[in-house]
Amino acid sequence: MNVRAAELKSLLGGAVRRTTLAVAESLTGGRLQAYITEQSGASEFFLGGMTAYSLEQKTKLLGVEAVHAAEVHGVSARVAGEMAVGACRLFGADLAVATTGYAEPAVARGVQVPLAWIAIARHGTVVRCWRIECPGATRTEAQAQVAEAALTGLIELLRG
Repeated sequence: MNVRAAELKSLLGGAVRRTTLAVAESLTGGRLQAYITEQSGASEFFLGGMTAYSLEQKTKLLGVEAVHAAEVHGVSARVAGEMAVGACRLFGADLAVATTGYAEPAVARGVQVPLAWIAIARHGTVVRCWRIECPGATRTEAQAQVAEAALTGLIELLRG
């Protein structure tokens, strides 16, 4: 069981006025949603999530701006932010977190190590966005590290 997900549940769920959460994932491929929903009672705060792996789905479902996204192959701070804002809108959530990046090096694109952008939106406005690198990580290790970093970022925001 993921300890960070349990802490997230205690921060979001069970209050008189709960805070709702949605997720938009690309790089993490559903891992973040799995971490959140492994907690009994996640339905107190978690509205849902989506994995939009292709550029077409990021633009169509989450409202990511197509021209910029195509220029950066779907990986940038702006794309992550637009994904988070789109998830807030799509699910009607108070908070949303999004992940996008490369789970392994993409040398042809100048990416030497796995990296990701993570963004958090509150009520449709990006409130935090950061980059994480995972040198030496395998594909699945990078995906897990990014999902953990997203949980940690949410917890830090909620505590702050």
